[in-house]
Amino acid sequence: MDWLPTLWFIVIAVLWCGYLFLEGFDLGVGMLIGLGGSTEKRKRLLLNTIGPVWDGNEVWLLTAGGATFAAFPHWYASLFSALYIPLTIVLVALIFRAVAIEYRGKAITAPTRKAWDLALGLGSLVAAFGVGAMLALTTLGLPLNENGDRIGGPFAWLNWQAILGGTAVVAFCWIHALAFLRLKTDGKVRHQAGKLVGRWLPLAILPLVAWALLVLLDNDSAIAWAVMGVAVISLLVSMMTGRSGREGISFIALGITLLAGVAAIFTAAYPVVLPSSIDPAFDLTVANASSSSYTLKLMSIVAAFGVPLVLAYQSWSYWVFRKRLREEHIPETHRVVSIIK
Repeated sequence: MDWLPTLWFIVIAVLWCGYLFLEGFDLGVGMLIGLGGSTEKRKRLLLNTIGPVWDGNEVWLLTAGGATFAAFPHWYASLFSALYIPLTIVLVALIFRAVAIEYRGKAITAPTRKAWDLALGLGSLVAAFGVGAMLALTTLGLPLNENGDRIGGPFAWLNWQAILGGTAVVAFCWIHALAFLRLKTDGKVRHQAGKLVGRWLPLAILPLVAWALLVLLDNDSAIAWAVMGVAVISLLVSMMTGRSGREGISFIALGITLLAGVAAIFTAAYPVVLPSSIDPAFDLTVANASSSSYTLKLMSIVAAFGVPLVLAYQSWSYWVFRKRLREEHIPETHRVVSIIK
């Protein structure tokens, strides 16, 4: 079935969109906790806003990587071997971030809590930057030869395109987190987040726009330009509704800006899944990088049952924990004494 590789290219694009949308505010909140100055109670408030959902959001990253491995093994092999060092760094950053979230509340002394805060902040920042750099290189190109092998040293991937992509994702995660906190909290945190979003939203979204324009200008796709138009309109809606206090609509519109922008990038790149910066003849495409039709058909059957299930339980989780949080809801720091002898 010739349409199955295209279908799985779309599925992988959707998985990356879901990861950037859901994990975006998670990573941004982590950066705000670990790298921003704030009181202990406020940090705990911020952590509680993502506490019930952060680990579920990371499933999208694992699924995107797994789907790439199964549906496009040549894409996976070339990308992961060329980016072995940055991907390892991202993995370590995600480990530090996860451990910091789990162990911060168990710290007894203030210096220990600050150490976990730093691990959380840096882990979130490095993970966001690394994911953005990888996606930018996936759409703008890597120095690959005719065998799909990287040409150059271990840091041949470190160029201005990677820095642009990393900056785009970091900036978006930061502004997305502020928009999330404006929707999820109440009181001073909500007010301060709203002021920052109104002031910095246009600037924070610029690196993402620049990345998308680079891909669109390098590829002739009317559909991609139309989707990019949706992203621009959604951004304007987010800005206007945010200023008028309609925080829910503003948050959704900002999310649509991201989804439409990333969709425009993948649409413009199609059918290339990994371009070669050496010679376009060495590009990996949905045709020459995909698995067999049997494999893709079996994956489609499994996904038809699995994806709705994941969407259902994640939607339920967000619905259960939909209430706003205030600093007054957070108890004072206290030690728990075990009564077990």
